[in-house]
Parts: sequence; structure tokens; C-alpha cells
Amino acid sequence: MDWPEQFLKIHIPELCLTVFPIYASAMTNGEPAGIDRENVTNWLQERTSIEGHLRFDLVTHGRSNLTYVVSDEKEDKWVLRRPPTGHVLASAHDMSREHRIISALQKSHVPVPSVIGMCNDDSVTGAPFFVMSFVDGHIVKDIEDSKAFTPAQRRIQSESLVDVLAELHAVDPDKVGLGDLGKKEDYVGRQLRRWKRQVDEGSDRDLPLFNDLHSKLETRKPQQIGSGITHGDYRLDNCMIGADNKIAAVLDWELCTLGDVLADLGGMLMWWGKSGNDTSVMNDPPTLADGYLTIDEVTERYAKASGKDLSSLSYYVAFQFWRLAAIIEGVRVRFTAGAMGDKDIGDELRGFKLRIDGLLQASASTLESI
Repeated sequence: MDWPEQFLKIHIPELCLTVFPIYASAMTNGEPAGIDRENVTNWLQERTSIEGHLRFDLVTHGRSNLTYVVSDEKEDKWVLRRPPTGHVLASAHDMSREHRIISALQKSHVPVPSVIGMCNDDSVTGAPFFVMSFVDGHIVKDIEDSKAFTPAQRRIQSESLVDVLAELHAVDPDKVGLGDLGKKEDYVGRQLRRWKRQVDEGSDRDLPLFNDLHSKLETRKPQQIGSGITHGDYRLDNCMIGADNKIAAVLDWELCTLGDVLADLGGMLMWWGKSGNDTSVMNDPPTLADGYLTIDEVTERYAKASGKDLSSLSYYVAFQFWRLAAIIEGVRVRFTAGAMGDKDIGDELRGFKLRIDGLLQASASTLESI
């Protein structure tokens, strides 16, 4: 498969979801944000074998749900997830949903952390939260991180990444209790309507290419064949790599729903980058390093593992470029509204527009290649 060359290097920290175990360099000496130390300690004592004083290390990756690595005096570790502090949309930070998904997958072939428990009592620490086991391993975010591994180890990582995605898509949602997690039909159509509406209602400028692409994506939408569990943001840096270089845990299930699983594959390939050149939709993606599977190898391996027809895969990649452009346009609008009057934001706004333009051009070029 040959993706077009017109990719911009884009790194989007606003969209990165939390991962661990990358800890904040500056831990508060007092109470960590969003944590009532005494109440949470009492809650954990009823469910785990914690000993002594607890340490809460805030994970630094992203601006979404707060993730803490909780350590006791024996150096045993757990992970606590809760919504951001302050005014947030409950639907965007539904801890019970994330807890439910991970719990449902416990007995599947999809590696996920073990679940300790869910707390829906806001009086404990100000918001619902859940706790899961700590999974030791590595997060590979960029080419610099990939240097810790040999080409042979990188190949194992990418092979496992593809295999786990196929395993996720093979899970029957009804059999694991997730049959009502979301609507199963017309996933791409629903996504196209959702993000078009959000841009139409929220943007402060005209985006003719965005609108033109929406029409083309709607017209060329492939027929959805079956449905399954879609992770929503599946890529290497949203997984924990174990000592054997295989995926030890899939993280960040906030965007998980039901629908067209090929959108997951298209999204992963959108971030992959083209082996053999330095162009990508993110800065220095690790999958450009020697040893990681090429896009063609990813496609072939997934097709063999899943048995799915991938003849429309380029469409899903084009759709994901367009969708990401819509998401970043929303981030740009919120950034503009929040930053006005505080400083000169000209450079930041130009950066946002370049990112969005690059994604839309990549979507258009990918559609033209079909």
C-alpha cells in the first residue's frame, strides 16, 4: 500500500491520552490534585494489601483524565484514574465506562491491567475513580525511545501490536457484556455527522476543503461489514511493552465504542509514518525506526490474522485524517477563546492552522489515491 507524500510533521500534545509509568517530575509535597489521601487510603485498604503511607505520582502524558501511580512503603504499585479537577463534561470523562470495558476484557486475549475496583462515591475524593494493577514495562513514544531496542525487538513489538488489534476486533461484544456499549451500525456515518456538526457549530472560520472532503467521504463510504469493539486511539504509544517486547497492556480506553473496526486500523496507520522517509503526521514516530513493520507488512499481517477484506483501507485512513483535523479545529477554537488578551498567540494559531491544513491535504491525497 502506497500512502501519498504530502504529510506534515505534526505533534499534537493536546490530544495525547494518559499513559504510565512516566511520572511527573515535580510531585506536590502536600495533597495531590484530585486526591483525598486519607479517604483513598481507607478505600484501598479494604481491597488491597497496602502497607504504610501512600505516594501518588501524577503521570505526565496528556491533558485528559488524571492518572496516578500509587505506591506504598513496600513499593507495591497500583494505578488510579479519575476525571480532571474542575468543571468537566461527565460524558467525556466517564470512569465507570472505562472501568467496565477493562473489566469485560479481563478473560479475553486482549492484554489489559487487572481491575481492583470502581468507586462511584464522589465523597471519597471528589469524583468517581477506579484502580487497576500497575503493569511494568515501556512506553515507546518516538524514535528516541525506540533506540532502547534492537531492530529485532522492534519487529516483535509491531507484530504484537497488530496481533492484539486483531484479537480485540475478534471479541464478540455481546459475549463479554459490552453489547450495549454503543450503536453498532453506520459507525463512519455517525462519526462524519458528529464531527461535521461540531465544526459547523463551533468553528469561527470557513473551511472549504474540510466541507468538500466531508461530502466525498460521505459519498464514498464503504459498506460496514459487521461490527466490533473499536479502541478509538490504538497505536504503539497507547500500549505498554513488556519485557518480552510484546504488548503487556492496552491503555487509554476513553474513546472505545462499538462499530466499524477497520476505522481502528486506519487510525493506527495514520500515525504510523512511511518507512523509508521522514514524513509523518507526528514528530518522529517510533514506527519509522528500523525493524518496525512497514505499512504493507502491517496490512498483510492484520488481514491474515483477522480474515477481513482490506480493499477499502485507504478510505479509512483518509477518514481518520479528516476526523483528526476536525478534532484539532475544536482545540484551536478553545485555545483561541481561552488565550485571547493574555498574550500574542499569532504563532500558536498559525501552527494550529498549518496542522489542520496538512491533515486535510493528507486526507484529500489519500482519497485521490484510491
